[in-house]
Amino acid sequence: MALSPETLTEALLSAARKAGADAADAVAVERRTQSINVRAGTLEQAERSERVEVGLRVFVGQRQACVGASDTREETLAMLAERAVAMAREAPQDQFAGLAAPEQLAQDWDVAALELHDPGSEPAAPDMQEAALALEAAAMAVDGVTQVQASADHEVEHMHMAATNGFSGGFTSSARSLSAVAIAGQGTGMQRDYDADTRVFAADLRTPEEIGTRAGERAAAMLDAKKPYTGSYPVLYDERVAASLIGHLLAAINGGAVSRGASWLMNRMGEPVLPDALSLIDDPLRPRALGSQPFDAEGLPVARRALVEDGVLKSWILDLATGRKLGLPSTGHARRAPSSVPSPLSTNVALTQGDKSREELMAEMGTGLLVTSMIGSTINPNTGDYSRGASGFWIEKGEIAFPVNECTIAGSLPEMLRGIIPANDARPWKSRVVPSLLVEGLTLAGN
Repeated sequence: MALSPETLTEALLSAARKAGADAADAVAVERRTQSINVRAGTLEQAERSERVEVGLRVFVGQRQACVGASDTREETLAMLAERAVAMAREAPQDQFAGLAAPEQLAQDWDVAALELHDPGSEPAAPDMQEAALALEAAAMAVDGVTQVQASADHEVEHMHMAATNGFSGGFTSSARSLSAVAIAGQGTGMQRDYDADTRVFAADLRTPEEIGTRAGERAAAMLDAKKPYTGSYPVLYDERVAASLIGHLLAAINGGAVSRGASWLMNRMGEPVLPDALSLIDDPLRPRALGSQPFDAEGLPVARRALVEDGVLKSWILDLATGRKLGLPSTGHARRAPSSVPSPLSTNVALTQGDKSREELMAEMGTGLLVTSMIGSTINPNTGDYSRGASGFWIEKGEIAFPVNECTIAGSLPEMLRGIIPANDARPWKSRVVPSLLVEGLTLAGN
């Protein structure tokens, strides 16, 4: 009989104590996934997996080690603990390593309020295949589309964490996804684009027909793309890719980067980093959001927090170790995989929206670039120098003139973020709720 994640974590802690650990924490994850891919009207691939992963972190004094396994037999757990303790005894001293104090731990969380798991029946493979085929058919119906790959995916995860400081807690989460990748044109003129939707609850998913049609239309719209003009122009980041700009800001706010001295925001706490009217809120307690959680990976309570408020940097993203390095308390942002130590990571973030549509911002920008896809990334973490490949549409007199590819955008992230102008088109169910963003005066390299 398979052991539950809660039983597995308790068994790992018991094994760690017997092996000589002074303290330990353990994670067990039971995951079920289904994936259906179709192409050319037929089933291309069908996968189903059921697996359990366990992770154990042990402390011997101020030395720590972390190990993981997918074999949950009793003898394997004992061997895992013995190896972890042996590794810890050889590890260097780390004055910042250690579990949370008991009084720091989360209490009385409400998992049900977060709606992390769809209680409905899991989808049958034939139903998932039908949805994928509907995706493909909708995309292929768009004029100019020549190939489509469509997918339907489902995942359920049961996670439990326990530690020798007295913490024990877990929850179940689920996710349903539909996606279509469409190719338009032939030969060297082919263009590719996509659309997708991922939700906690199946009832919230957009229809396969809508997703497939959008993917096909996006690919067809890119036919006959060419390089844009070289020079300094305004750039409008479409809502699909605007979150990448905020992602670069989150990377600079991350306590791991700050504690290593590898962030262009070093020593800028309390200074403006966004326009005065904009705030960036991290909310791990938002219902039906994929980034939500009732506690962090070190058993600490989580709460809604302003990372940036009215343009001013207010908080780093910290776990216990990075907080100790900076002389600050954890912000409850620890995340971890079973076989790795915790590290800080944001949850659900939302940027203040503007009062204009993307089309209204296009009209205001006059001539410039609408970016719908990003390629590669060169970001200097210490200076914020920014360079990325992009594709999208050239804008003339506020209207789309022609599709664009093979373009490079360059600028300075601190200046770009300080001058962004948001639209009002963010999708509220996304883990990163970020609208289209207009940035003035970026350097484009094209023709």
